[in-house]
Amino acid sequence: MARRKKIYEGKAKDLFEGPEPGTIVQYFKDNASAGNGEKKAVIEGKGVLNNRLSEFFMLGLQQIGIPTHFIKRLNMREQLVRQVEIIPLEVIVRNYAAGTMAKRLGMEEGTALPRPIVEFSYKNDDLGDPLVPEEYIIAFGWASQQDMDDIVSLALRVNDFLAGTMYGVGIKLVDFKIEIGRLWDNDFQRLVVADEISPDSCRLWDIETGQKLDKDVFRRDLGSLSDAYTEVAKRLGVLPSNVTHTPHKPTLIN
Repeated sequence: MARRKKIYEGKAKDLFEGPEPGTIVQYFKDNASAGNGEKKAVIEGKGVLNNRLSEFFMLGLQQIGIPTHFIKRLNMREQLVRQVEIIPLEVIVRNYAAGTMAKRLGMEEGTALPRPIVEFSYKNDDLGDPLVPEEYIIAFGWASQQDMDDIVSLALRVNDFLAGTMYGVGIKLVDFKIEIGRLWDNDFQRLVVADEISPDSCRLWDIETGQKLDKDVFRRDLGSLSDAYTEVAKRLGVLPSNVTHTPHKPTLIN
């Protein structure tokens, strides 16, 4: 499709004006970053894999009645989405202790939690996306109490879907993060799952071996990120049968 005006440039995605009012074209890049942008590289094919995987998950959510901003995939790197007002929060759902939670609480990574835990971080790269309690969110007007109730309900439903889908292909859903957007119809507001759902935003471990199949492979130098994401796509049946992946060494960005 013809290139349109860029309206946002992110670390892993760029956003362009859509073909119709109220739509946006979301372009998935090959860039990878970790440590709040301190570590960067270009991983060939990463954007293609994340585009296909996010499409798979968004369509799956829609099929079980969970609203998303996704409209359709346009090509190997772009998808058409509805323009939404993003609530400035990362909504994190944890099933097992890992990452920053394990460090904060001194827990062994992989410890099963008694129930899924929903956390919120304020989306601000300069501040390192700090965790915030619900009281802050409501007091600062980022979301209302009703919004928060709806967001938690949405997040737990997404967790049920993702955990079941992953378990069916031998993958443990350790945790994930999503973003929530507001869709407006005159004065009526609807909350929808926005941004993306991919191995960039999930922790995924092989159930049998514990092998990491997510961005921790890049964060911790555990091997090929492309191979890890390709494995997830193959297990889910997302990759076309005529597509094969040839791994390339990541290109570091200074």
